[in-house]
Amino acid sequence: MAKTRKTDDPLADLPPWAQKLAQRYYTRTVSTFVVFGAVRDLQPVSRDDGTKEFANLKTFLGAELFGGRDHVIYYDRSSGIRSQAPETQQDFSRAMAAYDAMYGTDFARVMPRDPGRALQIIENYLRLRVSDGKSLALVIDFAETIAPAGDMGSMSSEDRFTLATLIKWSQDPQFLQGDLSIVLVVENLADISARLSRNPYVANIEILLPTEDERLDFVKWKLEGKKLSTVSDVGVQALAKMTAGLSRINLDRLLTEAMESGHKITPDILKDKKKEIIQAECHGLLEFIEPAWTLDVVAGHAKAKKMLRDAASMLKKGRIEVMPMGYLVSGPVGTGKTFLVTCFAGEIGIPCVKFLNFRSQWQGVTESNLEKIFNLLKALWPVAVMIDEADAFLGDRDAGGDSGTSSRIFGSIASFMGNTEFRGKIVWFLLTCRPDLLPIDLKRQGRAEEHLALFYPQTDGERDELFTAMQKKTKVKVDAKGFIETDGQ
Repeated sequence: MAKTRKTDDPLADLPPWAQKLAQRYYTRTVSTFVVFGAVRDLQPVSRDDGTKEFANLKTFLGAELFGGRDHVIYYDRSSGIRSQAPETQQDFSRAMAAYDAMYGTDFARVMPRDPGRALQIIENYLRLRVSDGKSLALVIDFAETIAPAGDMGSMSSEDRFTLATLIKWSQDPQFLQGDLSIVLVVENLADISARLSRNPYVANIEILLPTEDERLDFVKWKLEGKKLSTVSDVGVQALAKMTAGLSRINLDRLLTEAMESGHKITPDILKDKKKEIIQAECHGLLEFIEPAWTLDVVAGHAKAKKMLRDAASMLKKGRIEVMPMGYLVSGPVGTGKTFLVTCFAGEIGIPCVKFLNFRSQWQGVTESNLEKIFNLLKALWPVAVMIDEADAFLGDRDAGGDSGTSSRIFGSIASFMGNTEFRGKIVWFLLTCRPDLLPIDLKRQGRAEEHLALFYPQTDGERDELFTAMQKKTKVKVDAKGFIETDGQ
């Protein structure tokens, strides 16, 4: 499947997602794959001299993963049918000339781009060459544009034909037994028809954002032959660690701008750039909150602060197995729920993000937005996630009036929150003034399992502590006579 390598394992140098795809292919039970996630990111490609470079997914699939195939074909609605090599293009043209002679068409001269005709032509070529014993790969980019999510009844006749064709290919005995791989590329799994993504004859392969080690590998490659001190004040290891949540494309842009402009990367510049890039990537679905304080500046709430400090201590020691999955923070308006969570993030030095409105009136867009958020959170960890007014924001399983979208969204969030794989990596904070309105599903063990109740100051000591804390926060001092000083004036 992949190009021949010097190591005993031909898959050893492939990224994890590519290894998974190859392993599923070798079982001979699946020939159709939906590849989703960071599909627009760069992937490592080995050169003939043994060195490495980074290229887009299309190049990686054609040159690396399917480099040993006889024919590699690409298709999308914009570019139409293309091939990896000139030899394949010539062979395809000859096959189309024979097709034209048989059916009276003129496809050899002008290839159609619409899915209705293009997929018919591709199927004819695939069957012809598979029967000849050739090995082939077909990559369909922007697959959501030809098999979009939605009810079959609301699809156009062309979309229904395309969907039926792809489903037929996935379980076709000739394709399953032959040396053929069909790869459907889509950014969000929710954007493509569930009849494909949930089909037992289709394997879903997720490309995750790069890990710290993968980012380090890319930074070293990008800076090869260059002096680090001329590009960044941040060390290579720290640069890889501090860029969690960024793709290789983002890293490439960050480093290239520094090299071309002459302005070195500093911790502050890196923090601002990272925030700008990630917020642009998630299209305003998340808001980054800068933790400027620690729990030391929080007045009152002694029991809540102790519980959070204990959790912060465990997180710093790496004992994530004892960390709560999440917290329910309740209390009247003005008791400092948001401030408390922000200070907890500052206590342990992790980013804090706040859910914004990810819901849309258009079918399928809400699920797609939520998938983007989940993918970003998995790449950012450890991260604190704050959902304000959680009782109104999250809804419940019984929500109706929107074709079941709200109940599906609630189920997706509840499932993601309860995934123990993310314990200590994604810490949830559900903030509400009305905990009684929050569904019991979210308040149970394994989700928002720790409950923190905040109240207004009850004693003179608590009020004095709050007054002192507000002076520290606002940098305004009031002396015993009531005179106000601001910044020493």
